[in-house]
Amino acid sequence: MTEEKKEQDQYKELKKKLLSGRKNGYDKTEADTLPAMEDYCKGYLQFLNTGKTERLCAAEAVRLAEEQGYRPFVRGMEVKSGDKFYVCNRGKSVMLAYIGKRPLSQGTQIAAAHIDSPRLDLKPTPLYEDGELAWLKTHYYGGLRKYQWVTIPLELRGVVVRTDGTVVPVNLGGEPGDPKLVITDLLPHLGQEQAKKPLSTAIPAETLNILVGSRPIGPGEEAGRVKLSVMQLLHEKYGMTEDDFASAELEAVPAFEACEIGIDRSLIGSYGQDDRVCAYAALKALLDLRETPEKTAFCLLADKEEIGSEGVTGMRSAAFDTFLEDLCAAQNVPLRVCREKSFCLSADVTAAFDPDYAEVYDKRNAAYLNYGIGLCKYTGARGKSGASDADAETVAWIRRIFDENGVLWQISELGKVDAGGGGTVAAYMAQRNITTLDAGVPVLSMHAPFEVVAKLDCYETYKGMSAVYRGSF
Repeated sequence: MTEEKKEQDQYKELKKKLLSGRKNGYDKTEADTLPAMEDYCKGYLQFLNTGKTERLCAAEAVRLAEEQGYRPFVRGMEVKSGDKFYVCNRGKSVMLAYIGKRPLSQGTQIAAAHIDSPRLDLKPTPLYEDGELAWLKTHYYGGLRKYQWVTIPLELRGVVVRTDGTVVPVNLGGEPGDPKLVITDLLPHLGQEQAKKPLSTAIPAETLNILVGSRPIGPGEEAGRVKLSVMQLLHEKYGMTEDDFASAELEAVPAFEACEIGIDRSLIGSYGQDDRVCAYAALKALLDLRETPEKTAFCLLADKEEIGSEGVTGMRSAAFDTFLEDLCAAQNVPLRVCREKSFCLSADVTAAFDPDYAEVYDKRNAAYLNYGIGLCKYTGARGKSGASDADAETVAWIRRIFDENGVLWQISELGKVDAGGGGTVAAYMAQRNITTLDAGVPVLSMHAPFEVVAKLDCYETYKGMSAVYRGSF
């Protein structure tokens, strides 16, 4: 070996040892793992199509859990190793626990994600007629960009609850052959003034009105004939009157089916992938555990994250604490002892680098599609406002268990420092004295009616969740 060749080999070895080896996941993934990835993503596509709202996601999670032997938890039940329990909180959030070999005094391994997504909620008095057309007024939910919601097919999902307590599921537009709904927009010929406005104000919130009918009934001289016609159809289908809108939860969501994207089918496009892509990974990983974990494995699918985790079904509510406290009480363990020994992977999506908008990203610290699950030591906005900011020991532990389990991961931030930012449920888990780290799937077009993720990142996130459940922080 020549001296020059020896120096080149030493240089390569030093580079491999000391510098980051971050590569595209397909350069690291074995070919024989790709069928498992594809199979996992088929199940995920079905979950997206079934769970277009938080209620539908919660119901599907319960159905899948019961298939794997999970049963409803009732306060006072015996809690022993190997038991599988769930609690569905008001039909909108779900908590599942696989009781581990170790007592709860040694903590739990938690994966927390949210199942609500940006959408359009109907106002309490939504139905009206104008221009001999029937419309539904909406109030947008979460951080959506209003201009993206016009001129796309919509469906209406949710429930109407009558005063006698009867709950009537509503599905308008979600079945094959159903009519769709739409929000209209101004034609370009008359839109010169609109085009001068910023994107955030070009479509005012009060114009996000859904077109639902045009056929009148009754005598020609009567007013409101189209509105009455629509109300008659709703009464025939759901037995509801106009007053029943007051006790209804009806959500307009995109009428798109989840699908593969790209000529190579390497991507998935769908509404609601923030954060159902992580919610499904957390749920599926728990349900796929075939052996009793060392520490209790806990999956939390929360509601209301998109509006600050408020309300009785959000992460700030006492629902999670109540369930965990009930489990602890069955083993005579103080709740505070369990929490301080627990670990939570706050599983929420992160922004994937988009070369068309490179100016808002720090390329060296951005998450990339096909590079695996994205670890976020902190999220928040600008000066880390609203972040839990995990300590170095926590990041080191998750790195170790991911590496030991062959999980592809990357570490990233959500855009440039002064470009904005976002929050997750991590801060509210950390407030409970639970060690917490953010991690999730990189997403293109986050919060849009149609978001894009990479199949490889979905599967690696599932593998990461599995490693967390089997681990012991």
